[in-house]
Amino acid sequence: MESSSARSGGSTRREATRQKLYEAAVTLIAEQGFSATTVDEIAERAGVAKGTVYYNFASKSVLFEELLRHGVGLLTASLKEAAQDTARVGGSKVDALDAMVRAGLVFIDRYPAFTQLYVAELWRTNRAWQSTLMVVRQEAVAVVEGVLREGVAGGEFSDEIDVPLTAAALVGMVLVAALDWKAFQPERSLDDVHAALSRLLQGRVSGRG
Repeated sequence: MESSSARSGGSTRREATRQKLYEAAVTLIAEQGFSATTVDEIAERAGVAKGTVYYNFASKSVLFEELLRHGVGLLTASLKEAAQDTARVGGSKVDALDAMVRAGLVFIDRYPAFTQLYVAELWRTNRAWQSTLMVVRQEAVAVVEGVLREGVAGGEFSDEIDVPLTAAALVGMVLVAALDWKAFQPERSLDDVHAALSRLLQGRVSGRG
């Protein structure tokens, strides 16, 4: 039997390989589209053999589905961490939402190609991975919903707020604003973009300003 350290090393190597494949796939698909991207190209870009792709993923579609799951999972984790860090220092629910806006911008700044793909796929309904995309999207939005519900319960937000729609709107605001920033206003800093969205959040969601 393999020792625990050997198994751990094998797992680490496999995760590293998967990360290479994710990065190769997201870059190629962003450049030329899903249908035009081949497994051969993904393998070549990742610097691995074609068989390595199929060893890790049953097909190109499965690879892309797992890419979406992986990427949105990273975003969800960053949103949770922002909310938890704010709660730990005694911040308000508006502070938590503001921290989550910044966390979203940081994520998009780091993974612009993934964000572009994710937003594009949200509008498509004929993909094999559509149900998976809806599930992982809801996981991200649910983090924002949780903060909004806590704010309503604590009297910080009006109980007239439509929590699910407001949460989706906040996530959508960050995604669309960040894509506009990257595509049309790249000279602006992350701090500058965050400040603009923060003012919008403070005035519209909290009712202040």
